[in-house]
Amino acid sequence: MQYEEMKAEDKVSTVMQFVLLAFSDLLNPQRLLFGVFSIIYIIILTGNSLIIVITRLDPALQKTMYFFLANFSSLEICYVSVTLPRILVNFWTQDRSISMLDCAAQMSFFLMLGTTEGFLLATMAYDHSVAICKPLHYPLVMNQKMCIQLAVGSWISGIPVQIGQTQIFSLHFCNSNQINHFFCDIPPIQKLACGDTSVHELSVYVVALLFVAGPLMLILASYSKSVCTILRLPTARGRAKAFSTCSSHLLVVLLFFGSATITYLRPKSSHSAGTDKLLSLFYTIVLPMFNPMIYSLWNKDVIAALRKLLLKK
Repeated sequence: MQYEEMKAEDKVSTVMQFVLLAFSDLLNPQRLLFGVFSIIYIIILTGNSLIIVITRLDPALQKTMYFFLANFSSLEICYVSVTLPRILVNFWTQDRSISMLDCAAQMSFFLMLGTTEGFLLATMAYDHSVAICKPLHYPLVMNQKMCIQLAVGSWISGIPVQIGQTQIFSLHFCNSNQINHFFCDIPPIQKLACGDTSVHELSVYVVALLFVAGPLMLILASYSKSVCTILRLPTARGRAKAFSTCSSHLLVVLLFFGSATITYLRPKSSHSAGTDKLLSLFYTIVLPMFNPMIYSLWNKDVIAALRKLLLKK
């Protein structure tokens, strides 16, 4: 019995650094991937920066809706910058090692900003709901003080999540320090842990239910109220205009929460490295690249402001 316990202890290694395998299993040249991801990063930075600039400079966009959109674009730049620069460095240098401290920091910021995105999307849904359901009271309800409080609340909402979930690094890790992912995320790191991780897995589910399902329920409640109000509008033109106001935001909500729910609320047995990487690639990189296009292409005010900025001599 003592011998078996000693052997088990011998298998536990004190991991000081991890190796991010990322896309090392692909046959494509890593420098080619570096080029592709560099272009994506530039598109994300440019698209979201343009939205921030026009919402600050254009008088027609000095509205509550665009205040939250500017916050969302700022968040997307921060969110992507947690993972993408590291991916680019790994592709260029071929050095995929990351210290435990850096890995914990990356996970902390990723979880914190991901939670912020969920609550900011809920705040934007509430803003749309008030604008549609209580148009006469809208300036009073969504005053400057309320907007700032909602924005600040969204930004700090992720702090409890990152404090709680980074406790995963207090676990022991067995045999391997290779993370089969392109950044430090909870599911692939859990797979490296020794012994019984059921308590930590339960905490992940509880936190996901609170901080993923919670904002999603708020969004659904806001949109349910909005839809009921829209359907009571007397003219088809009014209904179409109201639906167009919500459509871009609703699409972003479905894409973000859909991929996040599948990633963090699936049973551990159904996780596979390939699926996890594809899902994470979608909501951490692909979605932030398309979000500025989704919000601008369906919004006449944003398109007009972009034209004015780009054609300005």
